[in-house]
Amino acid sequence: MTYQDDPFKANFDSLEEFADRISDLLQCPITIEDANHRLIAYSAHDDYTDPARTATIISRRVPEKVINSLWKKGVIPALLSSMEPVRVETISEVGLGNRVAVSIWKNNEVIGFIWALEADRTLSKDDMELLKKAAKAAKNKVLQLYMRKNKREERVQEFFWKLLTGHITANEEIKENFAMMQIPTAPLFSVLIFRFASDITNDIEKQISYILQTTQQIHVLLYTVDRHDFILLAAPKSTLQPLHELNQFIISFGTKMKERFHVNSIKSSFGGIYETYEHIEKSYKEALTVLAIKEKFPEQTSTIYSYQQLGIYQFFDLLLEKKRQGEFINSSLLKLQAYDEKHHTNLVETFEVFFDHDSNVNETAKALNIHANTLSYRLKRIAEIGEINLHDINQKVKLYIDIKLAKYEALH
Repeated sequence: MTYQDDPFKANFDSLEEFADRISDLLQCPITIEDANHRLIAYSAHDDYTDPARTATIISRRVPEKVINSLWKKGVIPALLSSMEPVRVETISEVGLGNRVAVSIWKNNEVIGFIWALEADRTLSKDDMELLKKAAKAAKNKVLQLYMRKNKREERVQEFFWKLLTGHITANEEIKENFAMMQIPTAPLFSVLIFRFASDITNDIEKQISYILQTTQQIHVLLYTVDRHDFILLAAPKSTLQPLHELNQFIISFGTKMKERFHVNSIKSSFGGIYETYEHIEKSYKEALTVLAIKEKFPEQTSTIYSYQQLGIYQFFDLLLEKKRQGEFINSSLLKLQAYDEKHHTNLVETFEVFFDHDSNVNETAKALNIHANTLSYRLKRIAEIGEINLHDINQKVKLYIDIKLAKYEALH
């Protein structure tokens, strides 16, 4: 099959009309997406389409399971590194039939994709060349969409910072701004922070945005960058287990950044989960508190991401202030610390690890790399020297908190 030199010279009123033109020339269904796999345009319905294309059209974005499969098969990495069309074989488990894809480039950046579904025919070499011409012709249309989107995002980010810093706190005013800026609302929300090892570059911000735009685990309402922090207002998909959903998303986000973009050492947290928007600043401060605690107690909090799951660590700043005012002293801890220093023992650490492991003798002995009998002897000495009843939960909790607080104070 041969084509005239440039079949896309004509002016097209819309990207939908452009998609129809490609479809007419190639005799196959066409979809056009932005760089984050959100649907921009698609050709008129044909007799045949596969489940993946149908789902994309219905939800206006490519299903996350399809994106994940395309990454695993190496399709998306290939599209991000070449201007040549890429043939995709059937991936039946996600409802994807044979198709060909090509990237839409602006200078050295991919700004979108064109997908041609091989319904009744296999695209020839000439067809592939036509698809490349279509990608070049689509550039300006897609750029116009990007420019409008960027201007809106600047206004939205300024609004988000006002929320994070408490400059807008009235719930009704916030809801009015959400409606005016066409930001979706949700019954529950939390502020999440992803802290990177260094300042977030434009490239990393695009990678983060890509994952956020393609995820279907949570609803992303707002996001912004503060040096090495990526901050977002997010809502769980359901109200049944919001804590679990946000935890799973944070774990998934870290995994995808590592596997797809080779970015490691991300520290993550989220604040309280609230129903009304005047609590956005509070949730943000709580997320920052989680990161501060994780910095000081990395081992004990390695699997903790939420403010709700901090437990006693939530109260450390308040307790530290009380302690500095001289309002309480734990004589048992002072005695144990003095004994450890004089005799080069580690009774304080032993008690801390014992409580960390829910008073389980076997797990504590394993963590300390000592015999269970040795642990029993140490616990007996702790009770004697500290004059503490290890069967009294109140005394044990008080000692445990004061041990943690002493470590927190030393690092503060």
